[in-house]
Amino acid sequence: MAQPIYLSQDIRRIEQAAGNVSPSLMERAGAAAADLAMSLLPDTGKDVLVLAGPGNNGGDAKIVARILQDKFVRVSLAEKMEDIPGDVRWSLVVDGLFGIGLARPLEGAYAKLVHYANAQSCPVLALDIPSGLDSDTGRVLGTAVRATDTITFIGLKPGLLTLDGPDHCGRVSVADLSLKGASARTEDGWVAGPALFANILKPRPKNFHKGMSGSLAVIGGAAGMGGAALLAGRAALKLGAGRVYVGLLEELSLDPGAPELMLRHPDDALGLDLDAIVIGPGLGQGERAETLLGAVLASDIACVLDADALNLIAGNEDLRKACARRAADTLLTPHPAEAARLLALKTSDVQADRLGAARNLRGNLNAHVVLKGSGSIIVARDGHWFINTSGNPGMASAGMGDVLSGILGALLAQKYTGEAALVLGVHLHGCAADECVRSGAGPVGLTAGESIDPARRIWNSWLAG
Repeated sequence: MAQPIYLSQDIRRIEQAAGNVSPSLMERAGAAAADLAMSLLPDTGKDVLVLAGPGNNGGDAKIVARILQDKFVRVSLAEKMEDIPGDVRWSLVVDGLFGIGLARPLEGAYAKLVHYANAQSCPVLALDIPSGLDSDTGRVLGTAVRATDTITFIGLKPGLLTLDGPDHCGRVSVADLSLKGASARTEDGWVAGPALFANILKPRPKNFHKGMSGSLAVIGGAAGMGGAALLAGRAALKLGAGRVYVGLLEELSLDPGAPELMLRHPDDALGLDLDAIVIGPGLGQGERAETLLGAVLASDIACVLDADALNLIAGNEDLRKACARRAADTLLTPHPAEAARLLALKTSDVQADRLGAARNLRGNLNAHVVLKGSGSIIVARDGHWFINTSGNPGMASAGMGDVLSGILGALLAQKYTGEAALVLGVHLHGCAADECVRSGAGPVGLTAGESIDPARRIWNSWLAG
């Protein structure tokens, strides 16, 4: 099932709408966390340290402590370092210091408790979100608990899934507190995945020809950068585009690794009857590149803008306006540094609020946007947003973005909407990289081209149901 994601303001609205329920939301949260805590304990030596903060998260923690004690677990409840006995080997630490309400860096006595929790060798269970992690952004506020497990209440939060969140949350489970039908529950954010678009996947009928899967042009590959465009073209071929033309600025007549690609002069490629265009991989930033990008933006053809195409738009107001005027689907695929250039910000500012940055790009450029990185943020033109949880650090290698662009171009060519293509393509690419790691090809040393064949296998498995 598709999983919704909630900002902290949405969680508070849902809690307020729930009113005075019985058992209370705090009792429900504490009971759910205690059940998970019991499952994390060994058969013997059940000594649990429960860290309780001053707010509602601390209230949840105290209920966990009470329930565990009722189950004959030895529990030490600590609100400060002086409460912690020094001669106990803990079986579990429960982090109930701070939840989604934290708005300033942890320091002083609370920072010491966080450091103590992180120094333990036992499992650490965080309640709602690891203390010190910003619920909406995934930023570490000074210091943060590194949990092995996190039980989050009512629904997922962005901070669990992006930026530093995945490194601090461990395994994440959701306790909905039996509020599934709450009247105030509305979803604008979702975890990216095929379940969101299962009803629009398009298995091929037996009576099929290549013209039915569309024609795609990949424009790029200036001198010394031809590999970028060829990687995108190869990915597009193997993800099902019927015809793939690669408009290379660098003179090349054949790709020996994929002779099925049709190499053309960029002007010739753009003059063909196309269903989608990818522009940017290895494009360069000269006058010729600007002219080609302007022609693509002036067209009514669905397109993917990547790499140098994004850098050109960042530095040229006319190209920016041309992008914003487009009616056809436009997909932008910036990494944080490219997003910073497009927004005239520092990269650190983009990373401090990844969802906000992606939303601003969507609004400024009238496009579907994926801000790549740990927990890639996807924002559709209509404002719906998604966080992708597939993928791994092996994807931090040259050419991965080119492969993603080719995948997205192939899906656009096959008449998937911009929103569906972006969500499915980003998630698919991450799943392919994860399969590479499972097979032993990474994460260290994983190359972009290695992710293409696994992506094809996974895509066919999705289409087969």
